[in-house]
Amino acid sequence: MLAHVFEAEGLATVALSNVRPFAERSKIPRALHCEFPMGRPLGKPCDPAFQRRVLDAAFALLDESQGPVLVDFPEEITDESDAPLSCPVPPRVDTSLPEAVDEAKALRPAYNRALAEYGRTNVGRLAEADGVPDLVASFVKILDGTEWTEAGIPDNNLLEASKDIMSYYEEAAAALSEHVPGARAAESWFFRQTASGKLLKDVRKKLQEAGLPLAPYIAPGTQ
Repeated sequence: MLAHVFEAEGLATVALSNVRPFAERSKIPRALHCEFPMGRPLGKPCDPAFQRRVLDAAFALLDESQGPVLVDFPEEITDESDAPLSCPVPPRVDTSLPEAVDEAKALRPAYNRALAEYGRTNVGRLAEADGVPDLVASFVKILDGTEWTEAGIPDNNLLEASKDIMSYYEEAAAALSEHVPGARAAESWFFRQTASGKLLKDVRKKLQEAGLPLAPYIAPGTQ
């Protein structure tokens, strides 16, 4: 929609499309539609040559003086986006802790390796990495019957807490895996193969049944 505003002021625009029907309905002035997995607008990770071809094709549309123009990028990418990432879950270290909390603590070395390699993290909305096991422990309390507003989650922000946990796990998974994963492979690994992933889904179900409107967003709809 912003493209129409910019064009009306004389600024030429080009957009990348992942959902063709939306681009058609929006009548985007110039759009390159790419049949890539959601979340990967430039296609293949770690492949700058491929990404450059996408950008070149997109900017070539600026030669079109009138729109709407909607062009399909000639290459498609399909992958097993929903297949869980193949990487190990750490063995139990401290059996006196809830399984999910113990698991989160055991993943810290892998998280640290990923942070050192990539130099960035999405953890930190409510807690830094040191606080992730405490966030997990709060969700354990909710599942065990503690009122969610009294479980110790900062600002009672369930959604940001769940995102910190997911980010921590997915970044740790990047260090445990030796290949570029599918688009949602790390997400699927987290929710299907880890104790904390199962915990978040169980809490989502519990709070949905209790009628909490924000409960469905504790975990992605794809899970």
